[in-house]
Amino acid sequence: MTGLGWFAAIIVGGLAGWIAEKIMKSDMGLIMNIVLGIVGAIVANFLLVAIIGTTFGGWIGQLVVGIIGACLLIWLTRLVRGRT
Repeated sequence: MTGLGWFAAIIVGGLAGWIAEKIMKSDMGLIMNIVLGIVGAIVANFLLVAIIGTTFGGWIGQLVVGIIGACLLIWLTRLVRGRT
């Protein structure tokens, strides 16, 4: 998460994971929300840099990127597991 410290990354990641959980209607715990939000933000940031050459900065930008990335990870998990 570009420009955020560890503590802020955990907070933003947890919030992003929780929002993604609500959007995707999945049932995850607090720890999984934090993990999905942080890993989702890392994946989405990587994809943004690869596609458009930059990423979004600040808390709000990283929150949006984390939500998109966490939703993508939930979708991929469902795809692999075969759940709808």
